[in-house]
Amino acid sequence: MKPKYIANIEKIGNLTEEEKIALKKVTDKYVFRINDYYLNLIDWSDPNDPIKKLVIPSENELEEYGRWDASDEDTNYVVKGCQHKYKTTALLICSEVCGAYCRYCFRKRLFRSDVKEAMSDVSEGIEYISKTPEINNVLLTGGDPLVLATKKLRLIIEQLRAIDHVKIIRLGSKIPVFNPMRIYEDESLLELIKEYSTEERRIYIMAHINHPREITEEARKCFKALHDAGAIIVNQTPVLKGINDDPVVLGELLDKLSWAGVTPYYFFINRPVAGNRSFVLTLKEAYDIVEEAKARTSGLGKRVRLSMSHTSGKIEILAIEDGKAYLKYHQSRDNEYGKFMVLDCPDDASWFDDLPNNDQYWKKPNKKVSNVISVNEMPDMPTTKQKSKRITDKNN
Repeated sequence: MKPKYIANIEKIGNLTEEEKIALKKVTDKYVFRINDYYLNLIDWSDPNDPIKKLVIPSENELEEYGRWDASDEDTNYVVKGCQHKYKTTALLICSEVCGAYCRYCFRKRLFRSDVKEAMSDVSEGIEYISKTPEINNVLLTGGDPLVLATKKLRLIIEQLRAIDHVKIIRLGSKIPVFNPMRIYEDESLLELIKEYSTEERRIYIMAHINHPREITEEARKCFKALHDAGAIIVNQTPVLKGINDDPVVLGELLDKLSWAGVTPYYFFINRPVAGNRSFVLTLKEAYDIVEEAKARTSGLGKRVRLSMSHTSGKIEILAIEDGKAYLKYHQSRDNEYGKFMVLDCPDDASWFDDLPNNDQYWKKPNKKVSNVISVNEMPDMPTTKQKSKRITDKNN
């Protein structure tokens, strides 16, 4: 069953004419795309339905807040379409199209017509990876690599599998819950995974599942098909205000993932990007919600880590107590793995840069490749007073 896709907000019958007119301003700025399968998960009788908030635009997206590239991904590029931030991991930005254009997306810049970051031809990236033996795992991302035609995906995976030092291939995707039929009905895709996900060189699906209601019968059928083909599935989601910022909901998500054989991998702090202010929680709020959610699940669910994907690395939040943030580098651009940090944590802090004296632990990197993307030429959105230092530092 191939779902019907809708790219025009005016075609959403459950919206009023007034809502369509108002939201057209948002979709003129940011891409909108949804399918009828996922639309049917929305409870339209609930004005605060979390599934609706995930994919239906909001006028809040036009608020002047945040940066286009909150983690300075433009400094990670080594060749066009390929990022190499951590020693053993490379990212191929191989698709500028998403399965679902989630409204909170931290790469919202990618879905503007004036930014060219994803590459239809990733040959430069593959060549770089082949000449860099410390890279043992590669993440295909974008966008969403599972919106690519299987023939195109096969070409990329075959080339990566020809590189002996690449042991793991990862595919970051919303498709397992946004259009699960695309996976379990595509025998050629499952054969591709079966061929190249072997006992010693696995393919991992990095699923983006934000809410337990997304785990439907169709999604579980998709998980089974992927498991049977030899893929390993893990999940990562930001903790999002109005979506999953309830310990009961988040605990249910951890349970359902574990029951379905999907490893809870990361809970992320939502990056402060332009247009996503309505989803932002403070660090203290996110930490407390996650800890209470973990208390409701088994040890399998408790494997999840709460982290920030910061410019300097993945920063794990160990605890936030009595006005202090206790942090550790889980991944590090500068190979400072395990570095422990204790910083003051103001009540309104929502990102690492909001913690006083955070800059004693890291140094802003220089951009590696010129003319890769135009995001640096795009003006950052004006911010609240709390965020103003971030913009000042960026422009210095």
